[in-house]
Amino acid sequence: MAHPGDGGGPPRYTDIGERLAEEFEGVHATDTVDRCVSAAWHGAEEVTGSAPSDLVERIARRHLEVLATVAAEKRRKARRSSLDNAP
Repeated sequence: MAHPGDGGGPPRYTDIGERLAEEFEGVHATDTVDRCVSAAWHGAEEVTGSAPSDLVERIARRHLEVLATVAAEKRRKARRSSLDNAP
């Protein structure tokens, strides 16, 4: 049985992963995109009882956007922090 984050999922979601991997190229690794698509699929199934492709893609894209925002904020804070420690 497939579990969230294991990359498992119906083949029809492969095109979603490919589109999102291209969209987030240079931001997220392909395995991160695959995990988000898988988690979106499992989440949609659990909450609504179905996982239409458009819903899975919207959920996965939003997860990837949030991850990118958090990573950018961490980098921004790290740069500012290192400047604060300069002599």
